[in-house]
Amino acid sequence: MNLSSNGVPIPFSSELFGPLRATGTARPLDPAALRERLRADGYLYLPGFLDPEEVLRLRSAYFSLFPRGYLVPGTTPRQGVFSGRVPEELPEHGVAGHPAHAFVRSETFDRFLDDPRLAKLAADLLEGDARMLPRRILRHFHRGSRRASRAHVDLDYMDEGSPRVVTMWIPVGDCPPRSGALVYLEGSHTLSPEEYEPLRDTTDRPQDRRQICHDLEFTARSLDRRWLYADFAAGDLMVHVPSVIHASLDTTTDAMRLSIDTRFIRAGDTPDPRWLRPWSADDGA
Repeated sequence: MNLSSNGVPIPFSSELFGPLRATGTARPLDPAALRERLRADGYLYLPGFLDPEEVLRLRSAYFSLFPRGYLVPGTTPRQGVFSGRVPEELPEHGVAGHPAHAFVRSETFDRFLDDPRLAKLAADLLEGDARMLPRRILRHFHRGSRRASRAHVDLDYMDEGSPRVVTMWIPVGDCPPRSGALVYLEGSHTLSPEEYEPLRDTTDRPQDRRQICHDLEFTARSLDRRWLYADFAAGDLMVHVPSVIHASLDTTTDAMRLSIDTRFIRAGDTPDPRWLRPWSADDGA
């Protein structure tokens, strides 16, 4: 399997990659056990936590908004198969005028995320009433873009409020590694920022010190840790703490990668003010 991130290849080997540890969802989840697992691993991988049909309906609703020619003729929006051609009239992803910008402000999107299962899980993990922050990100990548999330920790992007945050990542459709899945650096939530600070000098974006590194092989070898991955399916949910290093891989499949990032804080905690308005790709947060 050939993998890369932001166009930089990374060998798919047992030295650099390992499997995410799944938390079963077949029976009621014990909140104390979930909190302990989150503390131990820095993440929770919850296969089948959401209804796959609801997830795929959301995928269909989003890709239905695109101009003719963006999807392969004869395929459905639910499949989200990229034709290889981006219509000239389509603005940059996530800015005003792009379907993602309107979609995160829609009733369809609100209804999907207003899921009591998500709210309860956040409350269980934060040990109190939880609040979803209004800035909810819809990420969308297609093959050939060579664009992915660089290695980073969430805390560097939301450092003006309470650090008591949990992030939920929802793949909106199947998302194996070649489709641009998230990967997590094993045990990295136990590292101090000083331990990975030198990696910030190896970057393709020198103007933005919030990102740790765009080269995932260099990151793994420098910190002597593996990237953990899964063959994500519609209905799966990832939860992680704000101090775990994570990134995403390049999308090389015909089926496009679509996902949601949403974050919860304890009700009553002070949020980062940049996360109190709807997401726009050019909002600088």
